[in-house]
Amino acid sequence: MSAKILTSYVDGQFMDSGVYFDNINPVNGAVISQIAEANSEIIDVAVASARHAQQHEWGAMSVNQRCALLHKVADRMSEREQEFIDAEINDTGKSLFQVETIDIPRGTANFRTFADMAKFAESETFITEMPNGDKALNYSVNKPLGVVAVISPWNLPLLLATWKIAPAMACGNSVILKPSEETSSTAFLLAQVMDEVGIPKGAFNLILGRGKAVGNAITSHQGIDAITFTGASCTGKQIMKSASDTVKPVSFELGGKNSAIIFSDADLNKAINGVARSTFTNCGQVCLCTEKVFVHRSLYQSFIEGLKQQAESIKIGYPKEEGVFMGPLVSKVHQQKVLSHYQLARDEGATFITGGGVPTFNDERKNGFFIEPTVITDLSDDSRTNQEEIFGPICHVSIFDDESEVIKRANNTQYGLAASIWTENLARAHRVAPKIDAGIVWVNSWFLRDLRTPFGGVKLSGVGREGGKHSLGFYSEPTNICIKIDE
Repeated sequence: MSAKILTSYVDGQFMDSGVYFDNINPVNGAVISQIAEANSEIIDVAVASARHAQQHEWGAMSVNQRCALLHKVADRMSEREQEFIDAEINDTGKSLFQVETIDIPRGTANFRTFADMAKFAESETFITEMPNGDKALNYSVNKPLGVVAVISPWNLPLLLATWKIAPAMACGNSVILKPSEETSSTAFLLAQVMDEVGIPKGAFNLILGRGKAVGNAITSHQGIDAITFTGASCTGKQIMKSASDTVKPVSFELGGKNSAIIFSDADLNKAINGVARSTFTNCGQVCLCTEKVFVHRSLYQSFIEGLKQQAESIKIGYPKEEGVFMGPLVSKVHQQKVLSHYQLARDEGATFITGGGVPTFNDERKNGFFIEPTVITDLSDDSRTNQEEIFGPICHVSIFDDESEVIKRANNTQYGLAASIWTENLARAHRVAPKIDAGIVWVNSWFLRDLRTPFGGVKLSGVGREGGKHSLGFYSEPTNICIKIDE
């Protein structure tokens, strides 16, 4: 039986380019499906149809009409939830628990959340009084940007795609989605859902293909009005260069080299459990994952022993197997990249407390892309291992002695996405958190998110903020209307 073919969805039609590449299951290296790579003609049709939809049927809808359709998208996704779960697991190898409790339900919830927010979006109104007594009414009107390119990553494929698509469409924009070539299956299902619920032709378009072949053609296209991207910092730099020619608005959520700080007054068990989760969740393939851990000298030995025990107790295996916490890395290429960082750590003189290799299987999983959860010590803050994003299940643990020291060391990075602080001292939490150069700082938690709050990074970790009014603000262009009031 031939593999299923995933195709682009453009102007209300599924388009097969006739040029294919394999979509690989990371658990066993088997071919799941074939992906039809879009060509320049398909991309041009997508941009033209998106422009037409935004200027006509989709753009002409009231916010209530648009948001009612987006609720239908969420409802249909819920009806097909098991298909989305299976597709996400096949593409990523993630555990069933994570996919069915986080990735898919939150991906669905994004449509409902932003549809409801858009209906109650506020604008500014001012009465202007001039020195001579004249008055004017100034108010703002929020208009869609036009055609928005959404470039989404492979680590949280559906969740992070809908995190952008939902607010963009709720604001009246047409969308062109380019998912990662590693994880296109849920995006294909989303296109089917958009078609099934009657989203107007061109309002949502799906372009499939590899980044170098398709991504560059989209981000440099003259017909794209704005670009939103989640992924590697180096790719973000390239997109920013492409966008600069036409001065497009950009919103980037990029890489991270995130720290966890465990103070002497921390609840040790909570800190160990929290850091284990923040380091090893999704095999470390979350931009928010912890890669550097700073532990107060008084807790260091106990912390190291506890974290080692946690890492070695993690069950690695089939995504749907009972108790599995970690599946494989997403691809062979990424597995080799992470292993090269493990080797770099060895070359730099790291002590491996646990892990550092590939787990052994005597079945089809030996062809998969698994890797061991790893804890290391004894490297300097300036080592490459402690400066470069690894994006795997590894953290370096080091000792600190005082507050000012650890703040400086945590900020010694070109990234600034997230951090976590573990302390039972409320004053310390409030004092330290604002001093960390990061877009989000958790205290005694990790991965706890309110979709209304600003999300993004500083330095090489991104440009702009998403979430709540911040997303609606990016996907809308305010126009000031000034009306002179005659006496």
